[in-house]
Amino acid sequence: MPETILILSDRADRQVRQLQASLERLGFSILTLHLADIAFDTRFSSGLAIPGLNGALPAGVIVRSISSGSFEAITRRLGILHAFAQMGVPVWNSAKAIERCVDKSTTTFLLAHAGLPTPQTFAVENLANARDVAERELGHGPLVLKPLFGSQGKGLRLIRSVEDLPQPEEVDDIYYLQRYVAHSGPPFSDYRVFTCAGEVLGMMARRADGWITNMAKGAKAEPVIGTVRPLLESLALAASAAIGTDFAGIDIVPAADGRLLVLEVNSMPAWTGLQSVVPVRIADRIASALAARIAPALDERPAA
Repeated sequence: MPETILILSDRADRQVRQLQASLERLGFSILTLHLADIAFDTRFSSGLAIPGLNGALPAGVIVRSISSGSFEAITRRLGILHAFAQMGVPVWNSAKAIERCVDKSTTTFLLAHAGLPTPQTFAVENLANARDVAERELGHGPLVLKPLFGSQGKGLRLIRSVEDLPQPEEVDDIYYLQRYVAHSGPPFSDYRVFTCAGEVLGMMARRADGWITNMAKGAKAEPVIGTVRPLLESLALAASAAIGTDFAGIDIVPAADGRLLVLEVNSMPAWTGLQSVVPVRIADRIASALAARIAPALDERPAA
């Protein structure tokens, strides 16, 4: 009977379908579930009740998405991922890596702590503290306000004056403010580099008419050519190592003075845009890298 890989996702998107096909070609059985449907259940020796597995554990887990929910719900779901790891199941990405990426302030802290170039950033609670930051920093140029938990360019605001700061209820009283990186445009551009198991699988330039260059906001993908490629590879691999991701999408922006700055590390990245400009099959490479981790993990897993 083939070993089962569990794909955790809220929807069967293109990435999920590609991963399933790639893993099946490697001989695995695939089970796709919402993380919310897995329960802690001490009737089973694993302590987990996974629909369709009758108390058994999967050989590996890929986290494609985690749906929004209350603080309690998200804490429980991340606890499930921690439990898989405790039982010796490889989880890509791990709960620890996801926690570090979802919280942008932690990502920024770890990037800076590792000595990687990243824009100056300030994460504070309450409007009074955010006003203090803005009054002090706006003399050096605009700030970008980002949701602490957010993706795909949603909720980004350019802060040019103290009056641009939103009210606390609009941002859950958390103000993540990052110095705006001035770069040429329009069109504006930045880079997305995809890493997996210590390798760079591909990269793309994202070009847009506005300063927000996310693919979900209408940016266009283009191949990356020239001498910038080795620099992007080096930064992306260092960023992935600093956060501890198994696979990731790293966003890097070129400043007007030529510097490259790491903006974010995404632990649940899509790759449709990237796949359109690179020859390597992203899903195949993720699947084969995970498969290489599974055999040793099965040998080391505690007996049920």
